[in-house]
Amino acid sequence: MALLKKKADPISERARALNSEIADLEAKIRKLNQQAGTPEVNKSGARVRSTALPSGSTVAASSQAPEPVFEEVDQAPIKQEKTQRTTAVPLQDLSTPAQKVGFLDRLEQIFRPPPLSNPKLVNYLAAGSIQGLRPLRYEKRVARNRFLALALVFVIVLFGICAALIKHR
Repeated sequence: MALLKKKADPISERARALNSEIADLEAKIRKLNQQAGTPEVNKSGARVRSTALPSGSTVAASSQAPEPVFEEVDQAPIKQEKTQRTTAVPLQDLSTPAQKVGFLDRLEQIFRPPPLSNPKLVNYLAAGSIQGLRPLRYEKRVARNRFLALALVFVIVLFGICAALIKHR
């Protein structure tokens, strides 16, 4: 009756196998640590090998971080540069024609869409070079035709409503 048995999940089987391998490796590590006579790493502090001492003896790592060292920074040059930058630019009014054009360019830039992040992809999409995708010009034509058909239906319905209202008057 193998038909009524639920199939085993391959992911959970693989996870179980990996967990057993991890347990075996941890047991081997503990066994090798005991054979070598090195103390096991405990949760309070790790034992590290000192590279400063030639014998390579282990030193207990301290769990406390050293105190941070703060240095005094003279902020006067930074503040002076900031004030020089702000005072160097004169206030502009929109009295000259060149400044008006600049203002219009800035205003137009606000409403302009952001630049394309991947223009090559846009070219592929527009040309229909990607297999399975229709060209963008075809999609635009379909959308335009759909809009014109719906607008025509709307005009016909509106004309019918107006004709009915005039007839009943």
